[in-house]
Amino acid sequence: MQYKFNEGTLIAEFKNYIDSTYEGHYCQGGFQSSEVIVDRGHGLGFFLGNVDKYNARYGQKGGPSDHRKDLMKVLHYALLALNEHDRVNTKSTTVPLDIDTTIEDDYQPFYSSN
Repeated sequence: MQYKFNEGTLIAEFKNYIDSTYEGHYCQGGFQSSEVIVDRGHGLGFFLGNVDKYNARYGQKGGPSDHRKDLMKVLHYALLALNEHDRVNTKSTTVPLDIDTTIEDDYQPFYSSN
C-alpha cells in the first residue's frame, strides 16, 4: 500500500506504544486497571472519558513531544472504546477483525477474583 500520510509508520509506532503499556505501571499482577473497569461494566464510559481528557489536554501541558503522547493516548483509548463497543453490541460470538478475518470469542471476564 502506498500511504500518503505516513500511516504505515505511524501504525507500527502505535503498536509499539500499545505493547509498552502492557509492561507499564498500569499493569500490576498481570491485570491492567482497564480490565477491572470493564468487568465492573464501566468500560465504554471510562475509555471515552479518557479520549475526552487527553483530547482536551492536547497542547496544554509541556512541549510538542508531550502533545504527541497525548495524541497516542487518544488513539489508544479510542481503540479500546471500539473494542468495548464491539464486545458489548455484538449479538454473536464472532467479532470482525477486518474484512477477511474473524475470531470466535465467547466473552470471559478479564479479571477474576478466584
